[in-house]
Amino acid sequence: MGIKEWLIPQDKVFFDLFDRMAALVVLASYRLVDLVDDFSDVKNKVHQIEQMEHDGDRITHEIYEQLNRTFITPLEPEEISKLASALDDILDYIDGTAQKMLNYGIEETDTHMSELAKLVQLSVVELEEAVKSIRAIKEPRMIEERCIEVNRLENLADDVLAHAINEIFRTNDPIAIIKFKDIYEHLEIATDKCEDAANVLSDIAIRHS
Repeated sequence: MGIKEWLIPQDKVFFDLFDRMAALVVLASYRLVDLVDDFSDVKNKVHQIEQMEHDGDRITHEIYEQLNRTFITPLEPEEISKLASALDDILDYIDGTAQKMLNYGIEETDTHMSELAKLVQLSVVELEEAVKSIRAIKEPRMIEERCIEVNRLENLADDVLAHAINEIFRTNDPIAIIKFKDIYEHLEIATDKCEDAANVLSDIAIRHS
């Protein structure tokens, strides 16, 4: 790397990487919804999500590498690190949920899983638009509105989880209770991670507007 590249902020590199990561998370969320709504060819669908998680790890690693090599960054290094970690966490939980569905050997999904998966999907779509907007923060309020919507969706996920657990504990199959409760909770945690990412984006919007 030459002295010019060392001194000049590598805006495009970081924002391009974040755009790629956000798009990948959205794609994984669609794959998750497809898995839950059409619980067939499970092993192949889970494998596809797993590959996306690996791709996400590579993008995250590249972000950290760029952060270590770039003297002047378009955002604070801590902000870049937090956003990269937050987006990666969402992808981890999407993949983790899919892996649990496969490894637990469940025979079918239910409406609670479908609702939670769709809330994850809706959340990451909002996050993708917010991520695109940090390249040039002209309308911080727009980013804030996206983040508020993610917070609202996370609250809905809390309600779905509570209802799902209440319902599953009315059954008489302790093994099914353990499996389904774990899957429900993993999906809900994915929405928590979406909220974490939204909070990072909200802070970035406020600080750089």
